[in-house]
Amino acid sequence: MIVTKAVVFTGPNQVEYRDVSCPDPGPDDVVVRTTHSWISNGTEGSYLRGERSDGDTPFAEGDPLPFPVIAGYQKIGIVDSIGANVDHVKPGQQVFCTIGRVDGMHHWYAGQVAVSVTPKKDVWPIPSGVDPLAFAGLVLIQVGYNSGMRSPVEPGELAVVVGDGLVGHWTAQTLANRGARVVLVGRHNDRLAKVARKSEIMTINSRDNDWVGTIRDQYGETIAVGVDTVGSVEILNDLMSISKRFGHLVSAGFYGSEDALHLQPPRYRELSIDLVSGWTYERMGAALEEVASGRITSLELITHRFPANMAADAWALIESKSEPVLGVILDWSHGDAHARVTN
Repeated sequence: MIVTKAVVFTGPNQVEYRDVSCPDPGPDDVVVRTTHSWISNGTEGSYLRGERSDGDTPFAEGDPLPFPVIAGYQKIGIVDSIGANVDHVKPGQQVFCTIGRVDGMHHWYAGQVAVSVTPKKDVWPIPSGVDPLAFAGLVLIQVGYNSGMRSPVEPGELAVVVGDGLVGHWTAQTLANRGARVVLVGRHNDRLAKVARKSEIMTINSRDNDWVGTIRDQYGETIAVGVDTVGSVEILNDLMSISKRFGHLVSAGFYGSEDALHLQPPRYRELSIDLVSGWTYERMGAALEEVASGRITSLELITHRFPANMAADAWALIESKSEPVLGVILDWSHGDAHARVTN
């Protein structure tokens, strides 16, 4: 058994940095010492608030509360040891990994943990020549990549992405890489100011503007692709109202139980709707290549870094938004993070 540190949600809006135990690694496992993890503000936040019970499953009355739980799913670190059946990474190598196995939690899987016992299929070597921190948010980068790749789009066609969070930024970058003219709609000037490829991605602050009317007035055309990264049926309906015939919508948010969408309105324009969720290994590999090549960038989206033992402070900031916040990194390099005991 391995004993290590983790960020544990012990109840609604309760964050603790404490010891947890992991099972002994097997022949198909990689043991990774985490150096940095990237918080998924949306997914992890909904776990913290008790709004989801598993993956994309919203919490429903009568479900057991999903606590204690170690949320998260993306981090970089150094390989500590490998199982007998592992041959794609080696000890001392810098890697990205997703979830590891833990004992005594509501779920067996854990993201925000200092020592991760991770199946080999969920570990990717990090290419040299690029700041490793650029890959720390790779699962969310892959979500944005997926959202931007799902719809057919021709060079020069208009695409609108709603939501200035991390997924919105990476979706907009992906669509711009495909030659689309992209409009990113958000509510935070500080986030919109961080948009990459400013000559190709326009921005609209929806707090200050009627974004639907602004798109109609400025572009005078209907859109080929509309992406909701917020998780709002109202936004999907707004995107439908400015979509061209045979246009494409992408739903990339978490809607909880407020997810009822009428199908007749999109039928009028024969729209298609893609629902994106989770990761696949093919997409993870493709997203990693996009970061390695510089076609997708991430470092400019990091706004805060906290030692992992101050994760409660990080979450207080994320939830209160007491100052502008977007990408939040936990640093696991302090002295007690990698304490491990084998019995």
